[in-house]
Amino acid sequence: MVNNKTYNNVINTLSRIGEYHEQISTVSTGDIFDVDLEKETKFVLMHINPINVSTGDSELIYNFQIFIMDLVSEKDNWATYQQQGLTKRVDTKDNSQEVWNQTLHIATDIIGMLRHSTTQSIEGVNDINAPMYFTDNQFTMEPFQERFDNLCCGWVFNIGVKIMYDFQTCIIPVSTKDGAGY
Repeated sequence: MVNNKTYNNVINTLSRIGEYHEQISTVSTGDIFDVDLEKETKFVLMHINPINVSTGDSELIYNFQIFIMDLVSEKDNWATYQQQGLTKRVDTKDNSQEVWNQTLHIATDIIGMLRHSTTQSIEGVNDINAPMYFTDNQFTMEPFQERFDNLCCGWVFNIGVKIMYDFQTCIIPVSTKDGAGY
């Protein structure tokens, strides 16, 4: 019998991946409009936005949008600092390029951990027959830059997390009019 994983298990696993990543300071879940982007939030922020769940013959695929974002520095001296460095770009007024670079690396780390299932031991899974979390396919990561209470940029990508699911009918809480089970 398969020990079916739940929505809570999947969210908790994704959150743990973010919590254990040394470059991510905050992990949040929910609609993107509920992201707390006030100045008190610690960045880099990983936000998990649930999209839908699809079924296969013996699997569920939980689909999410994952946002990896950080603050952009808008210091007056950023352009001067850039001009003194090796890269002399007059049009650079902030460090958004560096933020996109860093957050892209973090996004690919998350995909790699799920694709290769290297983080299963984080949840204490030692049973080779236990259901695991996986992802496959190719991913498209889209850059974004938004002004909220502060300026943030980063990457967003869709990911499907596959789990084994056996669609058990023996434990469904239903009864007929005569009191007998399904």
